[in-house]
Amino acid sequence: MSRTPLGLAAAHDTSIEERYTPVPLLQDKVIVLSGVGPGLGRSLGEEAARMGADLVLVSRTESRLEKMAEVVRSHGRRALVVPTDITDEDSRAALVERALAEFGKVDCLLNNAFAIPPMDPISQIPLEELRRANETNVFAPLRLATHFADALAASRGSVIMLNSCVSYSSLPEFAGYKLSKGALEHLASSLATELGPRGIRVNSVAPSYIYEDVNRGYFDYLAAVEGKTHDEVYAAKAAPTDLKRLASSEEVARATLFFASDLASAVSGQMLNVDCGEFHS
Repeated sequence: MSRTPLGLAAAHDTSIEERYTPVPLLQDKVIVLSGVGPGLGRSLGEEAARMGADLVLVSRTESRLEKMAEVVRSHGRRALVVPTDITDEDSRAALVERALAEFGKVDCLLNNAFAIPPMDPISQIPLEELRRANETNVFAPLRLATHFADALAASRGSVIMLNSCVSYSSLPEFAGYKLSKGALEHLASSLATELGPRGIRVNSVAPSYIYEDVNRGYFDYLAAVEGKTHDEVYAAKAAPTDLKRLASSEEVARATLFFASDLASAVSGQMLNVDCGEFHS
């Protein structure tokens, strides 16, 4: 009996996790993680801790932050929980004060928080919805980078923007999200040039579909709507990739955290696709 695509994906993910051994690439670095949620947010926090980093954990929901802090501490690292509305200027300034008061330094600002506007053709999305998405996806990362710039200059640190391969899509339902992620890409490029003379690197990571709980649920939804199985939806999403599979949240996290490490000390102004080879020239 042949294995289903989902079975192949699970087997491959298991194989990767069995092979992977964390190394202390981020030993004693302090990372501010904005956007702690299920899936990638959790993996970014845990993988950073496994690499030796201490974390400043940022989102609106304190209970979610506390759960993530427990994971970080289980790996022997420190975690500071700072419930924050990153769209509010006073909250952003307070976050910087809390982080520096606790750790005395910041080595990396990792902007993972995001908002998705309605999945309608862009001309049909109310402007207020687009503004709301841009507040989280573009303006908050800009202001956080500005607030943390002095600390990052002192540590010769970096900023990482979590972008998306939606930038390569022209499907109408993704247009509103593409608008903000396209702006974020240009923001990262501009900040790399502006902050570079101060020793601050700015890079971006663009995942395609990440095979984690949120997208598993989305694939279930698509399967029900389209009259397909989950495995068939997975196969369709994985078909355009060179590896014929989708990346796990852990894989995306590890590629992202490369930019926070000293291995990337000469890398700035770049956007790395983490998509199993779906988009490249």
